[in-house]
Amino acid sequence: MRHVHGRARRAGAALAAVLTWAGLLAGAAGCTSEGTGLGGMFGRPGAPGEGIRVSPDHGDKDVRPGRKLSVRVPEGRLESVRVIKSQDARDTPVPGRISADGRRWEPDEGRLALAAKYTVDAVAVDDAGRRSARHASFTTYVPEERFIGYVAPENRSTVGTGMIVSLEFNREITDRAAVERAVRVSAEPAVEIRPHWFGRDRLDFRPRHYWKPGTEVTVDLRLRDVEGAPGVYGLQHKTVTFTVGRSQVSVVDAARKTMQVRRDGELLTTVPITAGAAKTTTYNGKMVVTEMLDVTRMDGRTVGFGGEYDIPDVPHAMRLTESGTFLHGNYWAPADVFGRTNVSHGCVGLRDVKGGGADTPAGWFFDRSLVGDVVEVVRSKDRTVAPDNGLGGWNMSWKAWREGSAVG
Repeated sequence: MRHVHGRARRAGAALAAVLTWAGLLAGAAGCTSEGTGLGGMFGRPGAPGEGIRVSPDHGDKDVRPGRKLSVRVPEGRLESVRVIKSQDARDTPVPGRISADGRRWEPDEGRLALAAKYTVDAVAVDDAGRRSARHASFTTYVPEERFIGYVAPENRSTVGTGMIVSLEFNREITDRAAVERAVRVSAEPAVEIRPHWFGRDRLDFRPRHYWKPGTEVTVDLRLRDVEGAPGVYGLQHKTVTFTVGRSQVSVVDAARKTMQVRRDGELLTTVPITAGAAKTTTYNGKMVVTEMLDVTRMDGRTVGFGGEYDIPDVPHAMRLTESGTFLHGNYWAPADVFGRTNVSHGCVGLRDVKGGGADTPAGWFFDRSLVGDVVEVVRSKDRTVAPDNGLGGWNMSWKAWREGSAVG
């Protein structure tokens, strides 16, 4: 259907162009061979530089985004200006306006797009009613290096109230302020949301407190053609939305070896757990579920524990940190361990069976969890998890969080 409409538009545009040019030819004294109009300005032969003037010049290539697009006349007034941007096999009209005196047209958006072709068609008229036309085109710079941002959570997902919007960039960002300005995170109902940079390749957003259930969140990325580092330009122009589901916050008491699960503030249950052993303790602090896996392999070599363990079928695994902390089912430890002894390498274990059971503590908790749920560990003999290890930003004060903005 788009193809048919596109052909119809092109046919209509071609017919309009034929009629317009036919009318101009009828009133013109002559024409040039350089595409600069009909007989110069207002139907009379003119010296080079006279007539409707387009900047950048007709035929220019590799035009940088800092150049200004304008159409102007030294006398008379512009009657109409039509500019089309061709980018990614898509033609888009460029909105703009003619000045009050009729001498100049400028686009509403001051910055040129990259890797695009601009086509300008302008008509001017003098005080005697004589008309002149100009057709011009130029192409803009095609950058060799681009950057993109990988967004969490996924588009159209439903998440827990602790979800933090996180963008990880595939290139280091040196102009963090420019990139930050090109990302907008909004919520309905409205709430203050602030950004925080972790290094040069990660930008997170969160409100002061956990999201309210039912909140609709929109992430607008307007990174296309933003220069994030010298010569490195953004590629994306996209929108991601997600919905905040019910509230579930679970508190793991490493000393008591229990986990209290609260749904919308009400205690659902208390589950016996096993946390990190004396030499491999579990981080304290607020952590967010970022990944849920029915089964996964856990190899101690990948997280600095050598060959101490390699379990190919860990059931009901929920990732809490990038460094490898999970809350997961455990079928290999004796049943009397849970609630009595901490034996893990830093993870939080719930009793389970091989293959994962729906009626085990691990299966019960997994089935009632969402990405974005909060798991808080207390009374462990370890430090608080770093705010950039997973989505640990809830461990920062609001003041410290806001100070991580590049814009201020």
